[in-house]
Amino acid sequence: MNPAQLMVLLCAAVSAMVCFCIYLVSKGREPAARHWHLDSARCGDYPDELCSALLDGKEVAAALGAQCEQLHRELPAIDTGLPVNCSRLLAERSYITQPLSQEEASFPLAYILVVHKNLQTLEWLFRAIYMPQNVYCIHVDKKTPAGFRRAVAQLAACFDNVFLASQAESVVYGGFSRLQADLNCMEELVLSRVHWKYALNLCGQDFPLKTNRELVRLLKQRWKNKNITPGILQPDHIKHRTTYVHREYISPAESYVIKTQFRKTAAPPHRLKLYFGSAYYALTREFVDFVLRDKRAQDLLRWSRDTYSPDEHYWVTLSRLSGHYVRNICVYGLGDLEWLVQRDSLFANKFEVENHPLMAQCMERWLRRKTLSQSEVPIQPGWHMKSNKCFFDIEGNDCSTTLT
Repeated sequence: MNPAQLMVLLCAAVSAMVCFCIYLVSKGREPAARHWHLDSARCGDYPDELCSALLDGKEVAAALGAQCEQLHRELPAIDTGLPVNCSRLLAERSYITQPLSQEEASFPLAYILVVHKNLQTLEWLFRAIYMPQNVYCIHVDKKTPAGFRRAVAQLAACFDNVFLASQAESVVYGGFSRLQADLNCMEELVLSRVHWKYALNLCGQDFPLKTNRELVRLLKQRWKNKNITPGILQPDHIKHRTTYVHREYISPAESYVIKTQFRKTAAPPHRLKLYFGSAYYALTREFVDFVLRDKRAQDLLRWSRDTYSPDEHYWVTLSRLSGHYVRNICVYGLGDLEWLVQRDSLFANKFEVENHPLMAQCMERWLRRKTLSQSEVPIQPGWHMKSNKCFFDIEGNDCSTTLT
């Protein structure tokens, strides 16, 4: 080996040794938080970093998240016995207080929320879909405790574009009352001063997978003047829902729909062919007017009173008179975050903030970042999601105050 080759070999060896030493030193100085140890990450101290790791599907983040959820502490509550401090609520919950683009301002949406429990989950959903140019009707189940209804009313009172349905139903799962609750809201929404373009219905445990602007663009461009009502011709295996008489049963302890042994004597009115599909929808303003006023719609409504889960055939059957529908509502189990945020659906169901608080916080942060990234107006600091040290039971934090 000549001298030049020896020199090259020596330089390579020295370089390798230097790099190895740098690696050892840097590894020894690496901040503990990067390893996501529970004691150093402290759950609520680094919500964005932890959520990003969960959204990327990192196993170590999932392990930490499982521990963090055991320390969950609820957000400060709305005290139903005292007036709510609305300014404080809007600031602490990071509500967006002005339209983020002219496109959205000129295309307001109407939302129907049918709720019966879980105030924390309801407000989590409401924060995600709230925009000041939209209008919101909240139907509170007549069977719910008075305290829950007062809390929802206090939340609604903080916004000029939110109201509770004046006519409340005792909603029974699978019963006609669920359909009637939507219609009660529609009757009031058509009288709103907001000139909304589409009506969308949700329950209190849904969550959007699209920003408001993405929804507006999809409805304006892809589904212009068309309804989104997923459905198919009524399959044989569920025809018993509309061929037998069903009755709602309500007691203080429980409520459900009873299938009787009596067959319905009349066929669907106006020779309507029944379709079956999702109870979720996005309906044009013109279609809502049609549903509330047209004789065919009214006759089908009366005929559907003693059927099972009529909201799963009513909207899609009437919408088929125009022939437009699409599957775009995702109904699923909890799943995992990495899969969920990659979905092309509009909304996902169903969530429970109390049981899966970390997923709820991460979904909210993911959607808010995406929403603000699409803004055409200056972003106010209060619109960013805050580091929520009261979300988990972190030593030294006073999370006992209420929004009064």
